[in-house]
Amino acid sequence: MEAPTAGSVILAGILLKLGSYGFIRFSLPLFPEASLYFTPFILTLSVVGILYSSLTAIRQTDLKRIVAYTSVAHMNLVIIGIFSFNIIGLEGAVLQSLSHGFVSSALFLLIGVLYDRHHTKMIKYYSGLVHTMPVFSIIFLIFTMANIGLPGTSSFVGEFLLLLGAFKTSVVISFFGATGMVLGGCYSL
Repeated sequence: MEAPTAGSVILAGILLKLGSYGFIRFSLPLFPEASLYFTPFILTLSVVGILYSSLTAIRQTDLKRIVAYTSVAHMNLVIIGIFSFNIIGLEGAVLQSLSHGFVSSALFLLIGVLYDRHHTKMIKYYSGLVHTMPVFSIIFLIFTMANIGLPGTSSFVGEFLLLLGAFKTSVVISFFGATGMVLGGCYSL
């Protein structure tokens, strides 16, 4: 059973951000020593989540599932930025959360329009879409590029800042986060 388009938009735009908001607003200020103690564990789980969701998204043929796995990877990047424990990483995490809310919600809405018109979410049935829906295709391309984190988009700024903050904390974590971003380009294109 899959969520309807409106449910996916609300989930991606609002509900996924509550976890990162909870970390920023409650966990870190209320339990700073515990947050520092569990940081290696949380960063490891985030890296595993990024790599697993990115590799899983590459194998998907359903557009909605690809965007859903992309959301998992992006929110794991946000957690890495939060647990870098520096201002740059935190600013990048907040900016990436905001950007992800807009971009993924727009992608879910666009996929909902495609499903409404074609009654399928399978990628193989969308060849030649640029000929039948040219304006829609351009809008979809813009939001897909923003989802990848193409330079000039808000996602790029957020991902760059949070990876820069993570680099100051751990080069290895930053490397794996950047690898997840490269994999994001693979499955989004």
